[in-house]
Amino acid sequence: MGKVTGFKEFERKDETYKQVKDRVKNYNEFTVPLSDKGMTEQGSRCMDCGIPFCHSGCPLGNLIPDFNHMVHQGEWQKASWILHATNNFPEFTGRLCPAPCEQACVLGIIEDPVSIENIEKNIVERAFKEGWIKPQPPKVRTGKTIAVVGSGPAGLAAAQQLNRAGHTVTVFERDDAIGGLLRYGIPNFKMEKGIIDRRIAILEAEGIIFKTNVNVGVNYDIKELKKFDAVVLCGGSTERRSLPTPGVEANGVVQAMDFLTQQTKVVFGQKVKDQVLATGKNVIVIGGGDTGSDCIGTSNRQGAKSVVNFEIMPKPPGHRSPSTPWPYWPLQLKTSTSHKEGVERNWLINTKEFVTNSKGELTALKTVNVEWEMVPGERPKLIEVPGTEKTWKCDLALLALGFTGPEATIADQLGIHRDVRSNYKAEYGKYQTNIPKVFTAGDMRRGQSLIVWAISEGREAARQVDIFLMGKSDLSTKNEGGDLIGL
Repeated sequence: MGKVTGFKEFERKDETYKQVKDRVKNYNEFTVPLSDKGMTEQGSRCMDCGIPFCHSGCPLGNLIPDFNHMVHQGEWQKASWILHATNNFPEFTGRLCPAPCEQACVLGIIEDPVSIENIEKNIVERAFKEGWIKPQPPKVRTGKTIAVVGSGPAGLAAAQQLNRAGHTVTVFERDDAIGGLLRYGIPNFKMEKGIIDRRIAILEAEGIIFKTNVNVGVNYDIKELKKFDAVVLCGGSTERRSLPTPGVEANGVVQAMDFLTQQTKVVFGQKVKDQVLATGKNVIVIGGGDTGSDCIGTSNRQGAKSVVNFEIMPKPPGHRSPSTPWPYWPLQLKTSTSHKEGVERNWLINTKEFVTNSKGELTALKTVNVEWEMVPGERPKLIEVPGTEKTWKCDLALLALGFTGPEATIADQLGIHRDVRSNYKAEYGKYQTNIPKVFTAGDMRRGQSLIVWAISEGREAARQVDIFLMGKSDLSTKNEGGDLIGL
């Protein structure tokens, strides 16, 4: 695929970024794309590797060598067809996916891997610019009605696939706009919300019905779901993890998702009462994942006095750890664009107390350094290091600790079984709960995961729903072809 000697001739080049001093002044995307020639060269780096392990790294099964080859040849429209054959929303994954496909790239064994994610993003942006992505409503309706609860990537993927099969699909979203975590959980500087809106416009033109401010089981009677021929629950994993730490209820200890959601709403002109702001404050972000990184970037844009990051795990190595060899997802230090905007990062540190003043306002954090004791056959044990206690000035502590599972409201009201991790129980590959016409997919079923897994599960659940309703299905999931419509 690509140019036979391309990987020898061209080095990997990624899109560049606007200077930190400029980009932190606003909440816009700040990437600077490569030239058309540069993108063609990057597509040319894809090797004729025989067995493309990038496929195994991608939960969607994207046909990566195929669309890379089309980019190499300048056949951008064909590249778009191939990309959309397995991925409903490459404009989302091309910005937000951590790209496990790149970590599984064969070229990555000896050189920098092919820049698959950036190529994907450029393909779909070219497709939108050229007008190749157009509404394609189904020619025939089946008369079957389906409710999709949740409008994140899993819900949207399920909705589009089921609509393509001719069913009438209604998507319910409890927030005031479509997109789920993509809308308010992802900062605008990582993905501008117009990217979501233009895709939703396509889905609406194809016949999907969207209803916002509808919280199923709260302000929408759960019994109303019985009117549909099938239901797909894609509400996500939204129960936020906290800390069993003294003072965690203090004024100034805030869940990361609340902080991020408020700022995104303000960016779009909404009034947020008592908005939590980092302006002029000593901010400590507890949690070293992507959400923690987003809090760092947002805090710097709000004008924080200082930003510090705590992570309880050891600092990962600068290069792939021997414990996670190719083609597995590597244990390796990740430094995001937000980290580069200014933060003090700390590993192997545990918060012992949130210190407050007489008004209950946060003033400091007490911490201790820790180590992990590893005993074969046993769970790792957290050990405090004597004499490492420290007090940190802190006016705002942001808890970016991930999620423990989905909310129980719908499961309790419908009687859906849950697994030991509190996720809605449904067998992988079937996606059907203990209630025959109720299916579930995405983070609500599998727990907190990647956007590519959400889209993949939404697609696969849609196929199972279609089989349940019609006895068979022409919807494809992974690498099966025949799913090039809707472009």
